[in-house]
Amino acid sequence: LQAMSGSEQEWLALRPQEPSPSQCCGGGCKPCVYDVYEKELARWERAKAMQDKSLLMGEKEQSNNSELNPDTFTAFSVSSVEQLTEDTYQYKFELPGNSSLRLSLGQHIVLRGVVNGLEVQRAYTPISPGNAEGYFEVLIKCYEAGLMSQYIKTWKRGDVVFWRGPFGGFPYQPNKHGELLMLASGTGLAPMIPILRSITDDEEDETFVTLVACFPTFDKIYLKPLLQDLARYWNIRIFYVLSQETSLEKLPWSYQENTYTGRLNEDLTKTIVNSCRRKPFVLICGSSTFNEDMSRYLKAAGIEENSCFVF
Repeated sequence: LQAMSGSEQEWLALRPQEPSPSQCCGGGCKPCVYDVYEKELARWERAKAMQDKSLLMGEKEQSNNSELNPDTFTAFSVSSVEQLTEDTYQYKFELPGNSSLRLSLGQHIVLRGVVNGLEVQRAYTPISPGNAEGYFEVLIKCYEAGLMSQYIKTWKRGDVVFWRGPFGGFPYQPNKHGELLMLASGTGLAPMIPILRSITDDEEDETFVTLVACFPTFDKIYLKPLLQDLARYWNIRIFYVLSQETSLEKLPWSYQENTYTGRLNEDLTKTIVNSCRRKPFVLICGSSTFNEDMSRYLKAAGIEENSCFVF
């Protein structure tokens, strides 16, 4: 075999690395890390064919111009960490000047972390209003054994972390749907919050909303003050479904009449759908099992697939 020439080796060293499965968040982002890799690989092949390394200088993997971008990761600094429940935290990030992320409703952004030398990417939905100036906030549940959670748990004020996006989202239009039914489990509440806020902030928007928030216990409900606040609006109803509570007696009385114990099953889903003032358009967000169960229950309750949107 012919020894590789020095320049061959240099080119090989510059070849982009194929992403590992842990680098894909599975959120269906456009572009996905694999799309970015394909693009970089094509650029590398073109540069190599022309023997011109300057063609590789096009885009950098990270940017510090603090503009969120779907293709490259941007650095943002953590401005506060607030623990909401034993395993859920609200993180606030600084945006330079009075800039805003300008997210459309329910869009998610992708976080990059490195744990034990392994790069991991996960998608999270900011809960701050899309036009919030100077900051954005993200709700994150940390899992005991989660790779990304190990990294997130180390964050403190002033730390710099990398995000890219935005992706996805629900193309919400005021008054387009008579009633929205939101089925959220745990942090699946995140994409619902900006939509709820945009409805309550817009006096012209008369969409009814029924939010069904599923948690294990009363103590694990996030953002109680915000939800109680939203529930005061004439067009917002909020129900809680607590899978591990057995009785409502210990709950504050203000929660007793709109809380169910046990799991959100087919019967309860039917009851809630039938209590909606109009035939609802349904937004679903939770684990993949939750999403599949909900789609099944809704079908049984007579809601067609084209009247559902899964985050």
